This record gives sequence, C-alpha cells and structure tokens, in this order.
Amino acid sequence: MSGYLEKAQGHADSEAKARRKLLDQRRMEYRRAIESYAEQRRLQQQLADYPELIVANYLELSRAAQPRA
Repeated sequence: MSGYLEKAQGHADSEAKARRKLLDQRRMEYRRAIESYAEQRRLQQQLADYPELIVANYLELSRAAQPRA
C-alpha cells in the first residue's frame, strides 16, 4: 500500500514541477517583453534628441532599398 502512495505522491510532485516550470517560462517571456519594450522606449527617446539621425537613417535605408540599374 505504501508503494501506491509513493507513486501517487511522485506523480503529484512531477505535475507540480511541470506547472512551476511552465509558470517560470511564462514569467521569463513576460519579463523579456517588458525589458525589450523599455529598451525600445529608451532608444526612441535618445533618437528623439537627434532628429537628424532619424532622417539620415531613413535616407540611407531608402537608398539601399532602391534597385540598382
């Protein structure tokens, strides 16, 4: 009888570990998304201080996108 209880307890433990692992993965994804968003905002604020960089980057990208004849 104790073998049955040990197996049941082991199964419950593995389910709990799987749930915790899934929650940890979700938390890390959420944290990475927040960090990415914060980094993008920081970079946008820095670029806003230098609007000529935005224009220069746009011109460079538009030239690179044009097909060469």
